[in-house]
Amino acid sequence: QVQLMEFGGGSVQAGDSLRLFCAAFTPTFTTTSGNYAMGWFRRTPGKEREFVAAISGSADTVDYTESVKGRFTISRDNARKLVALQMNSQKPEDAAVYYCGADRNFQAVVRAKPLNWGQGTQVTVSS
Repeated sequence: QVQLMEFGGGSVQAGDSLRLFCAAFTPTFTTTSGNYAMGWFRRTPGKEREFVAAISGSADTVDYTESVKGRFTISRDNARKLVALQMNSQKPEDAAVYYCGADRNFQAVVRAKPLNWGQGTQVTVSS
C-alpha cells in the first residue's frame, strides 16, 4: 500500500507553466523486487478521470496522453519519493483536478487503474 499526496496546484494563465508534485509515503516505494510505477491523472466535472502521464519505477519508460505530449514532462526522484509533472504551455482545457496514482504494474497506470490514489490537487487555467 502506498499513500500519496499531491501538491503544487493553483491558478495560472494560458501559456504559463506549473509543476505538480506527488509525495509517496511508504518505506517500500523502492524495493528490490521492483519500484512502483507512477502516474498523473485528471478529472473535470462530468467526466471520468483520465490518464495524463506515467513513469516506470526505474524511470526508463514514460508515456503520455496525446493532448499533453511535448508540453508535459513526468519525472521522479526515488530517493526523495517524489514524482513531478511539469506542465508547460498550459491551455484552458488542462484545467482539472489532478491526481497521482501508483501501482506495481505500469500498464495499470497507463490504463488509469492504479491501486493507490492521492486526494487530488486543483489546477485552474484562465484564457
